Amino acid sequence: MDPLDLPLTTDRLRLRTYVESDAEEQLRIFSREDVSRFLLEDPWTAEVARTKVSERMRRTGLDTESRALALVIETADGLDFLEGSHVIGDIAIWLEDGSDEKAEIGWILDPAASGHGFATEAAIAVLNVAFDHYGLHRVFAQMDSRNIASANLARRIGMREEAHLRKDWWSKGEWTDTLIFGMLSSDRQTA
Repeated sequence: MDPLDLPLTTDRLRLRTYVESDAEEQLRIFSREDVSRFLLEDPWTAEVARTKVSERMRRTGLDTESRALALVIETADGLDFLEGSHVIGDIAIWLEDGSDEKAEIGWILDPAASGHGFATEAAIAVLNVAFDHYGLHRVFAQMDSRNIASANLARRIGMREEAHLRKDWWSKGEWTDTLIFGMLSSDRQTA
């Protein structure tokens, strides 16, 4: 298999691997209570941001030792309503334990960047890589059922809701429901 050609680019986005200096920009997003509310971790501190970015820097492809690809989502230069390029989130895909054909996808977007279709554009680009470059059979996403924006994104990109698990996850002092969405290579949309 040829190495993945990075960064990935779309009409309005650049999806690139992490560098050490991303800790500050991602801290701005991941330290927010409204962002971390539905995540499995607490809001980031500066120290946590440095550690998490260091971990993500090693996730450079499904065919690497990490078996994962973590990308910074940043806007492309020259968008009419934004000046310059801005880090607006994170998207990652990682192989399911024991499989080379099934992977999980996850995304986090700065709430200030929502409503412009950026998450949809990024997710479709990563799904295209998953199916076209890596030849995956299935990609799935799991999320807190209260995360309506994430569930809507999964539906928008063509993922199918496959399960609603009731009170199956203990998170931040309460039992929460989990939604599971899936997409097979045969039922995907292309960017």
